[in-house]
Formats: sequence, C-alpha cells, structure tokens
Amino acid sequence: MTDPLKEGLAQAELRHVHQPLPHDSGIKHVQGSAQYIDDIREPDGTLHLAIGTSPKARGQLRRLDLDAVRAYPGVVAVLTAADIPGLNDVSPALGDDPLFADGAIGFHGQALFAVVATERDIARRAARLAVVAIDAEDPSVTVEDALARGETVLPDYAFGRGEPQDAIAAAPQRLSGAFRVGGQEHFYLEGQIALAIPGEDGDIHVYSSTQHPTEVQHVVARVLAIPDAFVTCETRRMGGGFGGKESQATQWAVTAALAARITGRPCKLRLDRDDDFILTGKRHDMRSDWAVGFDADGRVTGFEVEHLARCGYSADLSGGVVDRAMFHSDNAYFLPVVRVGSKRLKTNTVSNTAFRGFGGPQGMLAIEHVMDQIAWASGRDPLDIRYANFYTPDRNLTPFGMAVEEVDTLHGLVRHLERTSDYRERRREIAAFNAASPIMKRGLALTPVKFGISFTLVHLNQAGALVHVYQDGSVHLNHGGTEMGQGLYIKVAQVVAEEFGIAMERVRITATTTAKVPNTAPTAASSGSDLNGMAARIAAGAIKQRMAARAAALFGVTEDDVAFRDDRVFAGNESLTFAELAKQCVLARIQLSEAGFYQTPHITWDRATATGRPFLYFAYGAACSEVIVDTLTGENKLLRVDILHDVGRSLNPAIDLGQIEGGFVQGMGWLTTEELVFARDGRLLTHAPSTYKIPVASDVPSDFRVALYPNANRQDTIYRSKAVGEPPIMLANSVFCALADAVHALDPASPVPLDAPATPEAILRACEALRGRPMESRNGP
Repeated sequence: MTDPLKEGLAQAELRHVHQPLPHDSGIKHVQGSAQYIDDIREPDGTLHLAIGTSPKARGQLRRLDLDAVRAYPGVVAVLTAADIPGLNDVSPALGDDPLFADGAIGFHGQALFAVVATERDIARRAARLAVVAIDAEDPSVTVEDALARGETVLPDYAFGRGEPQDAIAAAPQRLSGAFRVGGQEHFYLEGQIALAIPGEDGDIHVYSSTQHPTEVQHVVARVLAIPDAFVTCETRRMGGGFGGKESQATQWAVTAALAARITGRPCKLRLDRDDDFILTGKRHDMRSDWAVGFDADGRVTGFEVEHLARCGYSADLSGGVVDRAMFHSDNAYFLPVVRVGSKRLKTNTVSNTAFRGFGGPQGMLAIEHVMDQIAWASGRDPLDIRYANFYTPDRNLTPFGMAVEEVDTLHGLVRHLERTSDYRERRREIAAFNAASPIMKRGLALTPVKFGISFTLVHLNQAGALVHVYQDGSVHLNHGGTEMGQGLYIKVAQVVAEEFGIAMERVRITATTTAKVPNTAPTAASSGSDLNGMAARIAAGAIKQRMAARAAALFGVTEDDVAFRDDRVFAGNESLTFAELAKQCVLARIQLSEAGFYQTPHITWDRATATGRPFLYFAYGAACSEVIVDTLTGENKLLRVDILHDVGRSLNPAIDLGQIEGGFVQGMGWLTTEELVFARDGRLLTHAPSTYKIPVASDVPSDFRVALYPNANRQDTIYRSKAVGEPPIMLANSVFCALADAVHALDPASPVPLDAPATPEAILRACEALRGRPMESRNGP
C-alpha cells in the first residue's frame, strides 16, 4: 500500500509557493516593532474616548443625566444617540444594534454614551459621573429564560431528510439527551481600538483593528449620513481577531468617527480589557437536544438534533453562525434519516458573534458526544463506532444534500493517524493502567474533522487585489484580506512573487485599505488565502502577460517562449532582468497595474429550500489525544497529541503548522478551562484574566506531534491548497472526548454526564455522579 505522506513529497518544487517561509512580520513581532493602531503616532490634538454603559441588563432608560460628565475638567464632548446625524445602527444587516441605547436596554454594559476628552484617563473617570435611571426588568440570561419568554432574534430554521422520529422509534437501540457547550471569549492580544482622523470636505480616515474594513467603511458612512466614498478604512495588522473583529470592531470605529466628525479633531478609542470582555460578543453557547437510533453495529439509522443557541440581544452574525453549526452537525458521519433544527434565542446578554469555526465547532462536538454515547451503550471502542458511521462512496450525502466528494481522504487520513499514533496498542495499555489505578484514570480519543470551506452567504465569496509593477522592478501588493497574525499577507506575497519569478524582497506588502480595493468580504470563513491569493494571482498574471508580449516583441520570439524565473525574463536564447523589462514596458507605454478579481465557483445555496452547494470543498483532519484525570479532584493533564491535517498542497507549511498548533490549543481552552459565567442579573462575572482562564504554555502537551497530510485539492484553488484557519480548532474535540473516556473508566456500564467546558469542577461532578454522589452545580450565583 502506498504511503500518501511519501507520495506528497514527490511534487515539483516552486521557488516560493509550498515553501516554509517566515511570517512577514515575525521579526518585528519578536522585537516589538510591529506597528499596531496604538503605536501610530497620534496627530496633534488627538482626543480620547471612553464608553458610558448601562448598569442594568433589561428595562427602559428613564433618565440619563450627563451634566457632571460634561463639566469634568478636560472633557471636550459627550456623545449620545441625539448626536448621530444618520442612523443609530451599527448592525451588520438587520438594524437591531444601536450605537448608543436610546430607550430599551438590551444587556448589562450596553453603550449609552461616549465621553471625548483630552486624555483617556480623564474620559474614563468622567464617564463614571453619569446619573442613569432605568426601569429595570428581570433579564433573560439562559437558554431556558429565552425559551420561557419565547424570544428569538431570528426565525427558527431546520433541514434534513426523511422522518427521523419514525426511524429512531424503529431502531434496535435508542438514546437521547441534552448536551451543553459553553461560549468563549476571543481574548485577542490587541483589544478593540480605532483612530479616526477628519479630512477636508467631510472625508474621514479610520484606522481600525477590524477583519472587515468594508463593513467599517459602510457603517461609518451610514451613521454619519455621508457616502461610502467619503470614508476610508485602513488596517495594517491586528493583534489577533478570531472572529471577534469581523462585525464587532465596527461599533468602536464608528464611535471614534462620530467623535471626529463632531469635534473636528482626531479621536481615538481603545477599550480597557475588562470593558472589552463586557462590551463584545463571544462564541455562541448552545444546548443541543438530540435523539438517535442505531443498529447492533452502532451504525446510526435515525438522528435528530435541535440546537438552542444563546444569541444575545441582537442578531449580529447569528444567522450564519447557527446555520454553520447545523451544516456541521454531521461532521464526518452519514446520517441516513435526519433532522437538524435550530432556535436563535434572544437573551439580555451581549450579542454573541463570530468565533473561529463560526458555529461549526458547536455542531461538530455535539455529534462527537453522540458517537461516544453510542460506543458506551454498545460496549465498543469509540473509534470503531466512528468508522462504522463514516461517509462512504455510496453513503455520501450530507443532511443538506451536498455530496462528500473526498471520502477516500477522510478514510485514508484517519487510518493513517490510527497507525502512526499507535492507537490500538495505547488503548490496551490504558485499559491495563485504569484497571490497576482506582483514582488516576487515563483516557484516549481519536476524532475526525470534516469542515466546509466557503462563506455560506454566497455574495461574500469574492475578493479583489491591486498589483503595481514599478519601473525598477519592485512590486506593490494590496488586497482585501486582513492580517491578524495568521500569515495571510506572506502567503499572498508568495503567490505574486512566484507569478513574476522574482525574489520575495521585491514584493512590498501594503496595508489593507478600502481606498485601493473596494467592496471586499471579511477575512473570515478560512477563505482569506483562497480568495485573495487567487485575486492577486489574476492581477499579477494579467501584468505578466503584457510584459511577456513586450519581451517577445523585443527578441522576436512568441509569448510561449518567454519565461519568468530567478529575477530574470528569458525569451528564447536571450534574457534580461525583471527590472530591465519593467523599464522597457514603461518606455513602451504598457500598463503595469492591474486590479484582479475572483469569485468562488460552484457555490449555490438556497436557504429557503435548503438545496445547493454551500461549500466549495471540505478540509479534513484528525487528532488523537491522551489525558490523565484525578477523579478525586477533577484535575487533569493532556499527555500527548498526534495530529494529521489536510491543507491540500500547503502554500506555506511553516505558517500552516503554526495555525494547526495554535488552533488546537485555542480549541482545547474552549473545551477545558475557558468558562463564561453570568450572574442572574445579567452581569458577566468572568470579565478579566483573573477570572477567565485561557491556556498557557504549561497546558500544551510536552509530546505534541503535528503532520500535514499531502492531498492536492481537487478543486482549482490557489496552487491546489486548502484553507487552514478554522478547521484545526475542532481537532481539540479529541481532548474533550479523551477526558470523557477517562471518567468513563470509573463505571464502564454508565454514560458520562459531562458538558463542555470540561473544567476540573465539571469533571469532578461527572466523577461523583458515576460514583452515585451527585454534586450541586455552582455555575454562577
């Protein structure tokens, strides 16, 4: 049998693409010289903003007395809803998210006003002097609260095939339950920040730490009642985004822009970390109610699930997020008769938003939980249950009707990892260990990932790029994608350098700006390289074709005889440098600038009828995790991780490996230590690093093995690569399942009552439940 890992090495090498080049800002990151918005030298007279917030989570604003705020020394202006010249709306689409609350109060911490002062500290101190009176009501905080009130931010939605209730009722074995998965704070290193500088004739330039400059431009224009063309949004880099700056960077950019418009001076808003926690949305937490029927081999015959998503007080991006949770409710498993339903529930908490995976992790973890339940009920190895339910060539239709075309990749990748991780031998060793150890229990799990790549909102699958070749042979590169540390800029630069056959040093990467590339999609959905890389290649290719025609004319050969490589251009037996040809083109009045445009092909999705193809392709991966658990305390440790991940023909293996490692650790944090706790009155209690625990270096396993699965994309993507940003976060499902496996060793005859995140307290509760000593939950007051 051939080894796909060795076969993948037999590909022809390119000079830049497929090479493990360092991140373009890597050295600057280490030196601390990379410029973020807070590092930009502030123009003379810059003012600073702070947000005044609601002390209640639900009710009607009866009085807002800001006299003491305005009188505070150093305060220049105080902004409220009355100061907005356009629409009081910073929502992505539905008009349900005001810049400043004016009447109804939706959540604790909602913005009521903004203070503009000469210093940030002055603005923050002054904001506390406001007198706020609210006719308060009991808030909806949990899924159950919202269900009781019957409040949603969007209509219910479902798709599937057949009659799953009948199939489940007729199945030889049946199970049902409710599985809860918690939310997650983005905890980007650089918090939310914006700097707005007014220009002439009403123009405004906004520096924003955003994944979606076009949306910032559009919403600033909407609120200020000016045309989009009057607004320029620029983003050089973000100190992390993870989805938290896709829609929710907009409010702070708009607030700064409004202040600049009113004062006529540069205005800057940087949220304090605690305020950032309180004022910005998280990953959607969900309760997934499920039922499954299966046969004697553990193969699913019928399945239904209802995802009850806590969306917060407005829709934000909940439409797409919950849809994607539904799209990934199958993960890698064929469900012959199935219904996937959802409710977008309205609560008096900050609106939840995009987070790496965009709902996919929640839907995927729920079906992995079900696979473990089937294994426990049937007494079989969980991996064998997963194999029994994998998609196959004759069982390859998803619940939404799209065919899974790379079944062989799924099977080959997981089988390969099973062998290289020594899964079967370690399973036997762990069984022996657990039999001899009454307190310490080890667990092992190998879980797959099948993740759809493309925006499910079809019109977002487009990108633009602008490429200039100057007469000295240097190249200016700009595109609509944003750099948040993920390596998008270096990948696209590799593509352009490869196209022209020049050194990377000749390609100048420039900041993303709406003044150069308009109407772009957000950098999200793992599509940054797919979209922007292809747009840049199209632009560079058009310029290259014109340059090749000039070289052919100079040397009397055909264009097919012209080749660009090694910083030279070869035409038959002659050659000249790339710079020399650029100069010749300028002298011959040949255009050396091009705007490239790309739209993802084959994407068709009709949500109303639940038909079409929402994804261009699937990315695959698998992880095998081993843990050890102290069943008397719930303390646990991740001992070893083996990962094999499919990125197609990697544009940059070094960047992709980093994304896989980072995504896994972030997912591990979501499922083990990161717990969001809200009080009954709607206050977020875990609003700082002191109360919210992200993974640290010591949480990363000392035995951490990551490999790329060489598997050229069957779709015609940029150099046959595959997306890498989001899929790795779901590799961490193996950690959660391994923890459940360890707890299961206490009583192999019983299912494990463990929800996510599997904090030590949650694990201890599960252990005590299996011992027949259930603990009382202490999740919040």
